Amino acid sequence: MTETVAEILRAYRSGALTPGDIVARSFARIRAHGDPAIFITLREEADIRAEASELSRTGDKALPLYGIPVAVKDNIDVKGLPTTAACPAFLYQPSKDATAVARLRAAGALILGKTNLDQFATGLVGVRTPYGIARNLFGERLIPGGSSTGSALAVGAGFAPLALGTDTAGSGRVPAAYSNIVGLKPSRGMVAAAGVVPACRTLDCVSVLALTVDDAVTMLKAIAGPDAADPFSRPYPLGVVGAMPGRVRLGVPTVGQRLFFGDKESAKAYDDVLARFSTLGASIVEIDIEPFYAAARLLYEGPWVAERYLAVKALIASAPEAMHPVTRQVILAGAGGTAADVFTALYELEALRRVSDHTFRAVDALVLPTAPTIYSVEEVLADPIRLNSRLGTYTNFVNLLDLCGLAVPASMRGDGLPFGVTLLAPAGKDAALAAIARQFHYATGLPLGALKARQPVLA
Repeated sequence: MTETVAEILRAYRSGALTPGDIVARSFARIRAHGDPAIFITLREEADIRAEASELSRTGDKALPLYGIPVAVKDNIDVKGLPTTAACPAFLYQPSKDATAVARLRAAGALILGKTNLDQFATGLVGVRTPYGIARNLFGERLIPGGSSTGSALAVGAGFAPLALGTDTAGSGRVPAAYSNIVGLKPSRGMVAAAGVVPACRTLDCVSVLALTVDDAVTMLKAIAGPDAADPFSRPYPLGVVGAMPGRVRLGVPTVGQRLFFGDKESAKAYDDVLARFSTLGASIVEIDIEPFYAAARLLYEGPWVAERYLAVKALIASAPEAMHPVTRQVILAGAGGTAADVFTALYELEALRRVSDHTFRAVDALVLPTAPTIYSVEEVLADPIRLNSRLGTYTNFVNLLDLCGLAVPASMRGDGLPFGVTLLAPAGKDAALAAIARQFHYATGLPLGALKARQPVLA
């Protein structure tokens, strides 16, 4: 089968397929799947096929993403398509592409459309949207995860091998885990966020959703790099992704600190992950994870909620009823507070960063569950804030502590649901994480997303 970026590019270059063929396949799969809640705005098939035909005539087949369909989360600007951030009252027509989208186009990618999300990228559940709740690919009663909901589903269902998301507190990693795909959260600032509707501007990351680690790295190379339009962007060279090093030291929580909220299937799956890493030659090192949990609690108890408030302050002032009620409740919590509260939180975070730095002198990376459990849509609608908070147990602290993260599929649980883990390391270690993650993902033998396709053999 031809599913990954590398496989599609080989087919193009051999003449076996054209970009028009892959675009036609994407739309056939979208129609067959029949879930209108995945995209908020889907481009006309005829328009994309015309673009693909023009690329076939005049494009350079050496481009890294030549003719590759890509879905884009609808808080990232695409010229010619509205940006809504899943709030109709917020809708605007961008005059230009976001930096990441412009770089995708320059690399030869074809934009399929704009995907659904938890409104204003506030949530890890995928149900805080007026555009419909998209179906989880492995259980229709279950949440799909968010906030990069539609982007993860589009990749997992095979509509596109790549998608853009964003990740402030786990928004690109949690839905990746629930769709059995890869979620790459690069070092903060590695991908410029110009043209992205901010959630927490000092923490936001543009993220990558992909079927394989190699595909994710290919996309990251295409979009990485600073941009003067984003003062928070930073020049992090990705470097070469080599082989998994021998005796890599992987930090894990002590047994008593592992949180699964009663989910025995996830607890067992995590134990199995650690055993697999051991067979790959990794050394498992137990660490005290409580300081990381403490940093996670700061995200919604500290002043960073005020950043979310600043991003939508005008809308809240003029039409608060236009917002999803749970999103509004979360964001309004950032309207109060004092400058003293900000500095108190910053002092605490700096102390926790020192602890994090000390931990990473003893290990090369952490390997944690991407999400501790999964809930049904009904459960989340009945208890939206508490259950959402639980899902961020292993993700909320990552950007606060300036870590990079790579979420990969790990197994299918006994109940048939996907389980994923995330590798974490200090900023700038993205290539090192990819070297570990690609070897681990391949060793699982898992299929790609919800497709029947096997993973390609590692080069």
